[in-house]
Amino acid sequence: MKPRFAGKIVWITGASSGIGEATAYRMSAEGASLILTSRNESALASVRERCIASGAPKAEVLPADLSQLENLEKLAESAWSLFGKIDIFFCNAGISQRSNTIDSQMEVIDKVMDVNYFAPVTITKALLPKMIAAGGGQIAVTTSIAGKFGFPLRCAYSSSKFALYGFFETVQAECYKDGIRVTFVCPGRVQTNISLYALEKDGTPHGKMDAGQAGGITSEMAARKIANAIYRKKREVLVGGKELLMVHIKRWFPGLAARIARNIKAM
Repeated sequence: MKPRFAGKIVWITGASSGIGEATAYRMSAEGASLILTSRNESALASVRERCIASGAPKAEVLPADLSQLENLEKLAESAWSLFGKIDIFFCNAGISQRSNTIDSQMEVIDKVMDVNYFAPVTITKALLPKMIAAGGGQIAVTTSIAGKFGFPLRCAYSSSKFALYGFFETVQAECYKDGIRVTFVCPGRVQTNISLYALEKDGTPHGKMDAGQAGGITSEMAARKIANAIYRKKREVLVGGKELLMVHIKRWFPGLAARIARNIKAM
């Protein structure tokens, strides 16, 4: 059987660890050629080697700090020029937060919004004309169940993930006729390092593995679901365990969801 992603060029941000890294290996094993982006160039080099060993015909490293918005149009140009096309852009990189609304400094809120929202917007705007001219393409974007309902200690994080739905649903509505497909990847609790690097109220790293994060599904399990959803061009895939029930409660019983959210242990 032909590998499902054979001949596809896939650009993954946040590819040096967690969901991005695991998805890179999964897609490599299914024939994709990869462009790997994160801030950690040495970790990306290791991921690249493993992608090649896993079956990727080609894999390239493109390090970048996505909080530097002024560089991202050029980054998108560089990514496209590596292979002359990008079939799938998995916009996965993100940063979380661990501070209440009153204490969170605006610099922290700005950084979370830059990395989680404005970076995806900037890169997507640069890629869309190229994808459309090439006959279409797919954008997968990592949101969060925190983008479905407000969550304690996540004022900036939840806001950024809510905003992704608004922007990319609009992209889908406008560009569907042009062959553009959007897949929302909505994780709950997955065993990644996101809580270690989450920002405290003053921007310092949280530096702890939260119990909920530690008890989540593995990145490998998440990657299997994500790769399946991208291949099938699903509109959305929920990734996690029993915590995903909250998404359905919010949809059908919003008052109950609000009461639950008020009593969630946030860490």
